[in-house]
Amino acid sequence: MNRLGKRCLFGLALILLSSVGVLAQNLQVIGPDGHAVTLTAADLAKAPRVKVSVTDHDKPVAFEGITLSALLAAAGIPLSDKMKSPQLTQALLFEASDGYKVIFAMAEIDPAFATREIILADTRDGKPLDAKEGPFRVIARGDKRAARWIRQVSSIKIVVVR
Repeated sequence: MNRLGKRCLFGLALILLSSVGVLAQNLQVIGPDGHAVTLTAADLAKAPRVKVSVTDHDKPVAFEGITLSALLAAAGIPLSDKMKSPQLTQALLFEASDGYKVIFAMAEIDPAFATREIILADTRDGKPLDAKEGPFRVIARGDKRAARWIRQVSSIKIVVVR
C-alpha cells in the first residue's frame, strides 16, 4: 500500500473511532434476571446531579455525575429501606471497555444502609471526561485506594451471590 493509501486508511480509522465514541455514551444496566436497560447520556443528565471534590493522583479535582442509587432508579431498579436477605446478596458489577471489572455491594449504594454517595461521573472539573476516563467513571469517595474508581464504564450488571 502506498503512502496516500495509508493516510486514507488512517483517516477512515479516525472517523470510525470517533463514531464509536458517540455510541459509547450509552450505558447498559443489566438486572439480575438478565433484562437490560440502556441509558443514554441524556437520560443520565436528567437525573439529580452531585458534585464531589476528591484527590486523584495527589491533585484536587471535582467530579460531577449521578449517584448510583439515582442511576438504578433511572434504570427502573429502585432500592428500598426494607432491603432484606435476597437483596443483600446482590452486587453491582461494573465493567470497563478494556475489560477491567469492579464490584460494589448493593448495601453500599442504598442510602438506607450507607452514609456516603458513590457516583457515576461524566465530568471532571466542569468538562466532559476525556477518552482515557470516559464516558463514565465511578467515584467512590471514602475508599482509601482508588482501585474501584473504574474508568470507561461500559456496562453495569446486578449479580446475585448464591
